[in-house]
Amino acid sequence: MLPEEIKKFIEIFEKLPSIGPRQATRLAFRFVSLGTAKIEEIARAIFDLNKIKTCSRCFFIYSGEGDICQRCVDKNRQRDIFMVLEKETDLITIERTKKYNGLYLVLGELTKSGVLESWQKLRLGILKKIIEQELPSKKAKEIIIALNPNTYGDLNTSLIEKELKSHAQKISRLGRGIPTGGEIEFADEETLTHSLQRRE
Repeated sequence: MLPEEIKKFIEIFEKLPSIGPRQATRLAFRFVSLGTAKIEEIARAIFDLNKIKTCSRCFFIYSGEGDICQRCVDKNRQRDIFMVLEKETDLITIERTKKYNGLYLVLGELTKSGVLESWQKLRLGILKKIIEQELPSKKAKEIIIALNPNTYGDLNTSLIEKELKSHAQKISRLGRGIPTGGEIEFADEETLTHSLQRRE
């Protein structure tokens, strides 16, 4: 019934977060209705994503030269405070508050099993190495664990704290300005500002 091109589109897009087969089908028909020029523009935008790199220090995405993002090389940022986050979108939301000027580590999507994946432990290992090699005291002034305030966030916070406690003078987490069960990505700037200021 459907052309193969539409079927292929649905097969790819239904796997994306919050899409599913019905939404993918609607998207396909919407794109077709936009016409060839718009489809080519969308295709170019998607293709250009292959220019994006992942920073070898904080694991946030960036474009440009080298293997380290602009934020990690910025000498104006406080270099002895680190924030550990789950997702890139959490970092973007925190940055919007303009209340945090330290460095970051994006840990990647956490499982509900309460076990850190091997690649996540590797990322924590890179953070430890940065602290050991670049800070005179071999300890961060503070590591803020900024995970979503829900059961899995609390469980993973405990695991990360164990991994990093020997590398920080202080380990804190965001204050409970964000309601339990909420997500950092969707918090407004004022709530996040209070969470940063009241971190424990």
